Amino acid sequence: MTIPNLDFIKELSSGDWAFEQKFIQILKQEFPLELEEYQSHIDKAQFNEAAMNVHKIKHKLSILGLMDDYELAIKHEEALLNGDTQWKNDFYRTLEKVDEFIKTI
Repeated sequence: MTIPNLDFIKELSSGDWAFEQKFIQILKQEFPLELEEYQSHIDKAQFNEAAMNVHKIKHKLSILGLMDDYELAIKHEEALLNGDTQWKNDFYRTLEKVDEFIKTI
């Protein structure tokens, strides 16, 4: 299992601590809202809207070094657009992992 990390952000910032902190702050602000919105759309069987949430979230997964989870997000997004929730539980575990990580940074 891959764990989230800040390697990409550190590489992107080239040592600019203020940039890193701003990037982290954006993650901390956006991710919980996107998670909540995704869950709401799943609960209401609004799968096209949920797919749009997954689309936004998947980019954060790559930023956090979660390439396997990024690939899962791609499959989940495509499946949701076809009304298929087969990847929902796997994706939810990814969301929990990211949520816990973001709370610690």
